[in-house]
Amino acid sequence: MEARTLAALCVVLVAAVAFAWYHFVAGRPEAVTVTDDQGTAPPSASAAASAAPTAEPSPGSDGQDQAAPGAAAGAVVVDVAGAVADPGIYTLPAGSRVADALDAAGGSDPGTDTDGLNRARLLLDGEQILVGATAPAPAPGAGTPTGVPAAPVSLNSATPDQLQDLPGIGPVLAERIVAHRQQHGGFTSVEQLGDVSGIGERRLAELRDRVTL
Repeated sequence: MEARTLAALCVVLVAAVAFAWYHFVAGRPEAVTVTDDQGTAPPSASAAASAAPTAEPSPGSDGQDQAAPGAAAGAVVVDVAGAVADPGIYTLPAGSRVADALDAAGGSDPGTDTDGLNRARLLLDGEQILVGATAPAPAPGAGTPTGVPAAPVSLNSATPDQLQDLPGIGPVLAERIVAHRQQHGGFTSVEQLGDVSGIGERRLAELRDRVTL
Protein backbone atom coordinates (compact mmCIF):
# COMPACT_ATOMS: atom_id res chain seq x y z
CA MET A 1 0.00 0.00 0.00
CA GLU A 2 1.33 3.40 -0.92
CA ALA A 3 2.20 5.92 1.78
CA ARG A 4 -0.32 8.44 0.45
CA THR A 5 -3.16 5.94 0.71
CA LEU A 6 -2.11 4.89 4.21
CA ALA A 7 -2.05 8.53 5.37
CA ALA A 8 -5.53 9.12 3.95
CA LEU A 9 -6.89 6.08 5.83
CA CYS A 10 -5.36 7.32 9.08
CA VAL A 11 -7.00 10.73 8.67
CA VAL A 12 -10.39 9.15 8.03
CA LEU A 13 -10.00 6.87 11.09
CA VAL A 14 -9.05 9.76 13.38
CA ALA A 15 -12.03 11.79 12.13
CA ALA A 16 -14.42 8.88 12.78
CA VAL A 17 -13.12 8.41 16.33
CA ALA A 18 -13.43 12.15 17.08
CA PHE A 19 -16.97 12.22 15.69
CA ALA A 20 -18.03 9.24 17.84
CA TRP A 21 -16.48 10.74 20.98
CA TYR A 22 -18.33 14.04 20.42
CA HIS A 23 -21.70 12.29 20.21
CA PHE A 24 -20.91 10.22 23.33
CA VAL A 25 -20.07 13.29 25.39
CA ALA A 26 -23.00 15.34 24.08
CA GLY A 27 -25.48 12.59 24.97
CA ARG A 28 -24.53 12.34 28.67
CA PRO A 29 -27.14 13.83 31.12
CA GLU A 30 -26.04 16.81 33.17
CA ALA A 31 -27.32 18.08 36.52
CA VAL A 32 -29.29 21.30 36.23
CA THR A 33 -29.21 23.75 39.15
CA VAL A 34 -32.13 26.17 39.41
CA THR A 35 -31.34 29.43 41.15
CA ASP A 36 -33.61 32.08 42.60
CA ASP A 37 -33.66 35.79 41.73
CA GLN A 38 -30.54 36.39 43.81
CA GLY A 39 -28.65 33.61 42.06
CA THR A 40 -28.71 31.33 45.11
CA ALA A 41 -29.59 27.69 44.64
CA PRO A 42 -32.46 26.60 46.94
CA PRO A 43 -31.86 23.68 49.34
CA SER A 44 -32.89 20.24 48.20
CA ALA A 45 -36.14 18.69 49.42
CA SER A 46 -34.32 16.21 51.66
CA ALA A 47 -32.25 18.98 53.24
CA ALA A 48 -35.36 21.09 53.81
CA ALA A 49 -37.16 18.16 55.43
CA SER A 50 -34.26 17.44 57.76
CA ALA A 51 -34.04 21.09 58.75
CA ALA A 52 -37.75 21.39 59.58
CA PRO A 53 -38.34 21.63 63.36
CA THR A 54 -40.27 18.88 65.09
CA ALA A 55 -43.26 20.07 67.07
CA GLU A 56 -43.37 18.84 70.64
CA PRO A 57 -46.28 19.14 73.06
CA SER A 58 -45.78 21.60 75.86
CA PRO A 59 -46.91 20.27 79.24
CA GLY A 60 -48.72 22.43 81.74
CA SER A 61 -46.93 24.25 84.52
CA ASP A 62 -47.57 21.40 86.93
CA GLY A 63 -46.34 18.70 84.57
CA GLN A 64 -49.87 17.50 83.75
CA ASP A 65 -51.88 18.49 80.71
CA GLN A 66 -54.86 20.40 82.01
CA ALA A 67 -58.08 19.87 80.12
CA ALA A 68 -58.86 21.92 77.04
CA PRO A 69 -62.37 22.18 75.54
CA GLY A 70 -63.25 18.70 74.35
CA ALA A 71 -61.43 15.70 75.73
CA ALA A 72 -59.32 13.61 73.41
CA ALA A 73 -60.48 10.13 72.53
CA GLY A 74 -59.47 7.57 75.14
CA ALA A 75 -59.35 10.12 77.97
CA VAL A 76 -61.49 11.21 80.91
CA VAL A 77 -61.99 14.75 82.21
CA VAL A 78 -62.41 15.11 85.97
CA ASP A 79 -62.75 18.02 88.38
CA VAL A 80 -60.48 17.65 91.41
CA ALA A 81 -61.67 19.98 94.16
CA GLY A 82 -61.27 20.48 97.87
CA ALA A 83 -58.13 20.08 99.96
CA VAL A 84 -55.55 19.45 97.21
CA ALA A 85 -52.44 21.39 96.21
CA ASP A 86 -53.72 22.44 92.77
CA PRO A 87 -57.49 21.98 92.34
CA GLY A 88 -58.82 22.15 88.82
CA ILE A 89 -60.01 20.21 85.79
CA TYR A 90 -57.66 17.51 84.51
CA THR A 91 -57.58 15.24 81.46
CA LEU A 92 -56.30 11.75 82.29
CA PRO A 93 -55.95 8.56 80.23
CA ALA A 94 -58.91 6.22 80.18
CA GLY A 95 -58.54 3.61 82.89
CA SER A 96 -57.08 6.08 85.40
CA ARG A 97 -58.14 5.82 89.03
CA VAL A 98 -58.94 8.26 91.82
CA ALA A 99 -55.33 8.01 93.04
CA ASP A 100 -54.13 9.22 89.61
CA ALA A 101 -56.43 12.25 89.80
CA LEU A 102 -55.07 13.11 93.25
CA ASP A 103 -51.50 12.86 91.94
CA ALA A 104 -52.37 15.10 88.99
CA ALA A 105 -53.67 17.76 91.42
CA GLY A 106 -50.46 17.67 93.46
CA GLY A 107 -51.77 15.40 96.20
CA SER A 108 -53.98 16.17 99.18
CA ASP A 109 -53.11 18.88 101.69
CA PRO A 110 -51.15 17.76 104.77
CA GLY A 111 -53.43 16.38 107.45
CA THR A 112 -56.39 15.85 105.10
CA ASP A 113 -58.44 12.76 105.85
CA THR A 114 -58.81 10.79 102.60
CA ASP A 115 -60.10 7.57 104.16
CA GLY A 116 -63.54 8.28 102.70
CA LEU A 117 -62.16 8.19 99.14
CA ASN A 118 -61.90 4.92 97.27
CA ARG A 119 -58.55 5.67 95.64
CA ALA A 120 -58.61 2.42 93.65
CA ARG A 121 -61.91 3.28 91.90
CA LEU A 122 -61.88 3.87 88.12
CA LEU A 123 -62.59 7.45 87.08
CA LEU A 124 -65.73 8.38 85.15
CA ASP A 125 -65.71 11.14 82.56
CA GLY A 126 -67.17 14.38 83.92
CA GLU A 127 -67.15 13.47 87.59
CA GLN A 128 -65.88 15.56 90.49
CA ILE A 129 -63.39 14.27 93.06
CA LEU A 130 -64.05 16.17 96.29
CA VAL A 131 -61.16 15.80 98.73
CA GLY A 132 -61.45 16.51 102.45
CA ALA A 133 -65.14 17.49 102.44
CA THR A 134 -67.29 15.90 105.10
CA ALA A 135 -71.06 15.83 105.40
CA PRO A 136 -72.46 18.17 108.06
CA ALA A 137 -73.22 16.48 111.36
CA PRO A 138 -76.92 16.07 112.14
CA ALA A 139 -78.42 18.43 114.66
CA PRO A 140 -78.77 17.11 118.22
CA GLY A 141 -82.00 15.23 118.65
CA ALA A 142 -82.56 14.85 114.94
CA GLY A 143 -82.56 11.10 115.33
CA THR A 144 -80.85 10.36 112.03
CA PRO A 145 -79.65 6.71 112.01
CA THR A 146 -75.94 6.13 111.65
CA GLY A 147 -74.80 5.83 108.02
CA VAL A 148 -77.89 7.58 106.56
CA PRO A 149 -77.32 11.01 104.94
CA ALA A 150 -78.83 13.96 106.78
CA ALA A 151 -80.24 15.27 103.48
CA PRO A 152 -81.45 13.49 100.32
CA VAL A 153 -78.72 12.71 97.79
CA SER A 154 -79.15 14.12 94.27
CA LEU A 155 -79.20 11.38 91.65
CA ASN A 156 -78.20 13.86 88.94
CA SER A 157 -75.26 15.57 90.66
CA ALA A 158 -73.91 13.28 93.38
CA THR A 159 -70.47 11.79 92.92
CA PRO A 160 -69.93 8.02 93.22
CA ASP A 161 -68.44 8.58 96.68
CA GLN A 162 -71.54 10.50 97.79
CA LEU A 163 -73.84 7.83 96.37
CA GLN A 164 -72.03 5.23 98.47
CA ASP A 165 -73.36 6.98 101.59
CA LEU A 166 -76.78 5.56 100.70
CA PRO A 167 -77.77 2.25 102.31
CA GLY A 168 -76.97 -0.75 100.13
CA ILE A 169 -75.01 1.26 97.54
CA GLY A 170 -71.42 0.14 97.11
CA PRO A 171 -68.76 1.19 94.58
CA VAL A 172 -70.20 -0.97 91.78
CA LEU A 173 -73.79 0.26 92.10
CA ALA A 174 -72.61 3.86 92.50
CA GLU A 175 -70.72 3.66 89.20
CA ARG A 176 -73.76 2.09 87.52
CA ILE A 177 -75.98 4.96 88.69
CA VAL A 178 -73.54 7.56 87.33
CA ALA A 179 -73.18 5.65 84.04
CA HIS A 180 -76.99 5.41 83.70
CA ARG A 181 -77.51 9.16 84.11
CA GLN A 182 -74.73 9.90 81.61
CA GLN A 183 -76.23 7.55 79.04
CA HIS A 184 -79.80 8.84 79.45
CA GLY A 185 -79.12 12.53 80.11
CA GLY A 186 -79.97 12.36 83.80
CA PHE A 187 -82.85 11.06 85.90
CA THR A 188 -86.29 12.60 85.40
CA SER A 189 -87.88 10.69 88.29
CA VAL A 190 -86.72 8.76 91.33
CA GLU A 191 -88.54 5.68 90.01
CA GLN A 192 -86.03 5.48 87.15
CA LEU A 193 -83.49 4.38 89.73
CA GLY A 194 -85.11 0.95 89.42
CA ASP A 195 -83.85 0.75 85.82
CA VAL A 196 -80.26 0.52 87.08
CA SER A 197 -78.98 -3.04 87.06
CA GLY A 198 -78.77 -4.38 90.63
CA ILE A 199 -81.48 -2.15 92.13
CA GLY A 200 -84.68 -4.10 92.65
CA GLU A 201 -88.03 -3.16 94.15
CA ARG A 202 -86.90 -3.76 97.73
CA ARG A 203 -83.79 -1.59 97.42
CA LEU A 204 -85.70 1.10 95.52
CA ALA A 205 -88.19 1.26 98.39
CA GLU A 206 -85.32 1.83 100.85
CA LEU A 207 -83.84 4.58 98.68
CA ARG A 208 -87.00 6.35 97.53
CA ASP A 209 -87.09 8.77 100.50
CA ARG A 210 -83.34 9.24 100.64
CA VAL A 211 -82.70 10.47 97.09
CA THR A 212 -83.84 13.40 95.04
CA LEU A 213 -83.31 14.77 91.52
